[in-house]
Amino acid sequence: MPNDMITIGELAATTRLSPKALRLYGDRGLLPPARIDPRTGVRRYGPAQVERARRIALLRAAGLPLARIAAVLDADGEDSGRLLTAYWREQEAAHAARRSAVAYAREVLTGSGTHLYPIAQRDVPEQQVLFVRRHVTAADLPGFLAEASELLLSHLRGTGACLSGPLFAVHHGLVDEDSDGPVEVCAPTGNDVAPAGGVGMRREPAHREAYTALTMRPEGHPPMAAAHDAVAAWLSRHGYVRDGSHREVYYPNWATAEPGDHVADVAVPFRPGPAGPGERRPGRRGRPHTRTGPEGG
Repeated sequence: MPNDMITIGELAATTRLSPKALRLYGDRGLLPPARIDPRTGVRRYGPAQVERARRIALLRAAGLPLARIAAVLDADGEDSGRLLTAYWREQEAAHAARRSAVAYAREVLTGSGTHLYPIAQRDVPEQQVLFVRRHVTAADLPGFLAEASELLLSHLRGTGACLSGPLFAVHHGLVDEDSDGPVEVCAPTGNDVAPAGGVGMRREPAHREAYTALTMRPEGHPPMAAAHDAVAAWLSRHGYVRDGSHREVYYPNWATAEPGDHVADVAVPFRPGPAGPGERRPGRRGRPHTRTGPEGG
């Protein structure tokens, strides 16, 4: 056995990672031992594993999950730095979104009014949509949205079909750290397209919906959770009944927008509820995708 081989205990002492963590990293394929004794099962590590373990500890201290650490360490040259920068930008955007959510929650809790999200109404006609559906938590949602969008657009290109409106995601349940939807990413099309390869086809019924328009923030994508709550609260205050799942509509400039550009809507289909004192009813139905308001959030 080479003289520079060390045990898992010695590696733990050198890197300050616990033996439990080192075993986990080994089992996940992130830090496989250089050698495992076939008789005793004792793990041995060489200089390359020591250096990789140090880098894992450094990236864990920066908050990277194990899957992202593997991608960063396995990338070549400058790609590893770009992956780390991309991760940090995501974290800064997430922190900015949480800051906005706190501002909205403060308004709700203090009763000072919820004016951050003006609400409008519109009619949406029946449309045919391709869709990809999956259970995802908040951590996996951005990746799923990107993957499903590309799958849908690729399916449209492959069949010669065209989009008839912006992509949107239907949230059939809450998506956060503890809840996993499910979520459908939908691509409306006026063409007849056969489902295939994980892509389904269905008809989205005509409906009236309340929505709030979101703009790109200087720090990144707009916060969605607070906008969902604001639309739901508006429906409740006005005596309307939710008549479909929450959805997020993404406009084509989502990836290239400047701060202040309109990039998305959060919308909820609704219908009139039981009449009550002071409750408002929907007005005359307008044209598809036209506002009939905005009203205060």
